[in-house]
Amino acid sequence: MEITIIGLGLIGGSIALDLRRSHFATRLTGVEDNPIHAREAVKRNLVDRILNIKEALTDTDIVIIAIPVDKIISLLPYVLSNISKGTTVTDVGSTKLEIAKAVANHPNRRNYVPSHPMSGTEYSGPMAAKEGLFKQKIAIICDHKKSAPQHLALIEKMYQTLEMNIAYMSSDEQDHSTAFISHLPHAVAFALANTVLAKENRSIIFDLASGGFRSTARLAKSAPSMWGPIFQQNKFYILEAMDTYIKHFIELRESIEKNEDEMYKLMTNANKIKDIVDGKSSSMIKNENRIIKYFTK
Repeated sequence: MEITIIGLGLIGGSIALDLRRSHFATRLTGVEDNPIHAREAVKRNLVDRILNIKEALTDTDIVIIAIPVDKIISLLPYVLSNISKGTTVTDVGSTKLEIAKAVANHPNRRNYVPSHPMSGTEYSGPMAAKEGLFKQKIAIICDHKKSAPQHLALIEKMYQTLEMNIAYMSSDEQDHSTAFISHLPHAVAFALANTVLAKENRSIIFDLASGGFRSTARLAKSAPSMWGPIFQQNKFYILEAMDTYIKHFIELRESIEKNEDEMYKLMTNANKIKDIVDGKSSSMIKNENRIIKYFTK
């Protein structure tokens, strides 16, 4: 399988590592604008070669676009216009609705399978790539009926190879859901970091910082070049998530100030999240708008 990966950072590089390890890929071609990252990707054997985008789109089976979401919007139409008839294209951006709209009427739209492998760390670049990053995580495939069956099947197989569970939903639902479970935590982390950085004598606070602060604030190390475009593309749903969070934050603040019983009630209710975090909730969710289907190897 000839695979081209555009963007060799954490996600693109980690996909390359696992596709090579599993022998799903017979040859991996990289497209990378950053020359330092390009050299590092070859040095680490993430890809076999680096080519310019025009050359890289020739005679390849799969094209994986793993760059910031604002750049995906501008690049995806070019990619679809320059692939061979049988080439499958996917992107791994954290937003989907605006990206899907950008190619809704493209003649090769059915070659394209919008996807979002939900995994990552706060680090970036090919140096951050790691094997097993996606194992037992969820890969969202969006608007699957708009993709030709053979292209959909190939991307499903790719994510099965990465040992991921696969969820199917619309681009709009994907953006709405990830606003709460992925984008909001990053926004909270950025705000928390700025809150502490604004505090006088903050060096003392940092000296005292332990697991709770570090685990929450680590997301604030994420690259603004990646997360800024995500916040802007998914602005409507992120603002909804932030407003909901602020509402509950104010409720907790007021209970601490005025009503101890209510404070304990809110905290006890929040404890219910452990059923989700610990994976005890149902692994199959079905309704007329959403189907999540899990594959096992």
